[in-house]
Amino acid sequence: MPKVIKLKSFPLSIKLAVIIGLIIISSLTTVTFLNSYFISADIKTTAQSNNMTINARSALSVKNELSSIRANILQLLDLINSSGYNTGIAKQAEVFFFERNQDIAEISLITINEKTMGTTLDVHLKNSRFFSSNEIDPDLSSVFIEQIKNSLLASINGETIVLNASPYFNRELLSLIIPYKESGLNQCCLILFSMEKISGILTTTGSNETFIINVYDDLLVHPDSEKIICGMNMKNHPFVKKIRDTNQNNEEPLQFTYEEHDEKGKKHKYFGAYQKINIADIWILTSIPVNLVIEGVIKTRNNNFYLMGVVLFISFILIITFTRFAISKPLRHLTSAAEEIQKGNFNTEIISTLNTKRLDEIGILNKSTQDEQEFLNIFAKFTNRGVAKAIARKEIDFEPHLKDVTIFFSDIRGFTAISDGFKNRFGEESPKQIISFLNDYMSRMVNCITISGGTIDKFEGDAIMAVWGILRDDDLSFEQLPDSNPSKKQKEASHNLHVKQDAVNAIKGTIAMRYALMQYNKDARKFTEAHKNELKAEYKPHIRIGCGLNTGRATCGIMGSEDKMEYTAIGDSVNFASRTESSNKPCGTDILITQDTYNLLKNDYIRCPENNFTIPDNCKENEIIVEQIPVEFEVKGKGSQHFYGVVNMPQFNIREFFRKADKNFKLDCDCAKCAGPGGPETLNDVRNLLGIQVPDFKTVNLNEEENKIQVKQ
Repeated sequence: MPKVIKLKSFPLSIKLAVIIGLIIISSLTTVTFLNSYFISADIKTTAQSNNMTINARSALSVKNELSSIRANILQLLDLINSSGYNTGIAKQAEVFFFERNQDIAEISLITINEKTMGTTLDVHLKNSRFFSSNEIDPDLSSVFIEQIKNSLLASINGETIVLNASPYFNRELLSLIIPYKESGLNQCCLILFSMEKISGILTTTGSNETFIINVYDDLLVHPDSEKIICGMNMKNHPFVKKIRDTNQNNEEPLQFTYEEHDEKGKKHKYFGAYQKINIADIWILTSIPVNLVIEGVIKTRNNNFYLMGVVLFISFILIITFTRFAISKPLRHLTSAAEEIQKGNFNTEIISTLNTKRLDEIGILNKSTQDEQEFLNIFAKFTNRGVAKAIARKEIDFEPHLKDVTIFFSDIRGFTAISDGFKNRFGEESPKQIISFLNDYMSRMVNCITISGGTIDKFEGDAIMAVWGILRDDDLSFEQLPDSNPSKKQKEASHNLHVKQDAVNAIKGTIAMRYALMQYNKDARKFTEAHKNELKAEYKPHIRIGCGLNTGRATCGIMGSEDKMEYTAIGDSVNFASRTESSNKPCGTDILITQDTYNLLKNDYIRCPENNFTIPDNCKENEIIVEQIPVEFEVKGKGSQHFYGVVNMPQFNIREFFRKADKNFKLDCDCAKCAGPGGPETLNDVRNLLGIQVPDFKTVNLNEEENKIQVKQ
């Protein structure tokens, strides 16, 4: 089987689009990620700095606010203590103080008996307006005090504590507990106040979230009021846990990154800044989600990816379109041309349509392909077109084999006299005239051989040798099989069918030569007539030829040397075919076949006594009329045999035959009398048509003729 070039899984346009697409993706992706990385790094640095600034500012404001509250309360208590708790001045100072500090709900000086843990309110100042306006039961204060005795005791011992009082009053309230010593008493001052002012201090724009926790990790201030009112503890919060793990108790602001899981279990990263206010052992915490910090970068990156997708899509379209028309289509044409060459179709029109005007590599390849076509055509002429095609298809077997083939020889009658005539008329120019005449004649004969499937073996002067079946894969191994093997008969029948078809095709091609020769002689007369008045009148001689066919076994293969080889056939069957051709003259015929060829075809294609003058219907289109030459001759190893003169193939369609090679072929009706339905019916009809004298067979000795024409190997 010929090796056919196939395109790979994907066309070149797709491969180029993928490669360039990968380049675009890798370059744009790299640029996008690097850009995102450096911008994100800058934004993160800025966000951390802002987060730290917000935290420090919030811590300072809260510290100032708590210091202001404590100072104002202590000043009020000092005034009350100096004037007496129940004096008018003390009462007036209380009223004046609550009017100016409406966010303070209650001030109490408390003493605790450490043994009984009993509490005593030494001073109890209550902002009635605050409780009434906020619809808070004033008696809840005593409940609150009972619940925080431990914190009160800790404050009496010197600690300043801030507690979340919101859960007890269902209102956002803070409790500041500070140590207070007056008149030798160890007391603590409980200040209950609204956290609105501090919440206002912590309210910031943007995505930063600031909240406050105390020493117990209780949430004191948070943007979400529900968390305060429910008394949330932040001990397990990752931000708070990390603060406790660092064990930083100074008032210097610090910052780190922490992670937190949301309700769905998704992990989020935060920047967290914190600072401790030692005035009350509270921590101001400020955080911001990293994703929110780089949200703009992520959005820009995503937009870049979308843009990259659009660019990639447009690039794919442009690349595929460009490569399809500028590269893939020309390469497909070039591939098709290469496939045709590998099939042995050297003259395909595809090669002539290749664009050789391109100045790129494809143009060079196109020009090289056309040059290769020209070389192959020349090579086929010098060698053999059939062999050249077989070599191109890798079908030829260079090892010699025995094959059953039909061998053909032809020769021009009286060629020596014809050559002398050219020499006498043209002198030194005679070789050119002789070659011109022979090329005209032989091109017509070769055309008939090629159309009928024959292979030109060689030219020997005016003689032509051709073989049918020499390029067929003729496997004779079945002959070694035992007769009992069922496949032997099947393979033998298939082999015989091919050999018969070769013989029929050979006779058909030879019959076509008869027509082609008559056409040549007619054209030669016209040519000679057209040049008769010239000084050295050019002419083409009227000629007759003899053709001999023999079917038999021959040795076929490459023969010669490393410098010169030819694919040929040799053997007795070839010698016999040559002898057959030379016997046409004494037999008065133009086409002779041997008895071997006759015996091969007689049952299927020749009406004869052996088949009761009937042939199968499927063979009628190739019916052959022959006549036995009434002279016997001796064949070494075969005894006496007869030649058979080919009269006609009555169903032969001359027009259909020649149009296989030339669609514009026009039939010459005068020449068409030599073959087909209107052709000769006997050998004498052939002789009369071709101007051949009827020989006197009583004086013909074919065995004597053999000594003159035997081919030596």
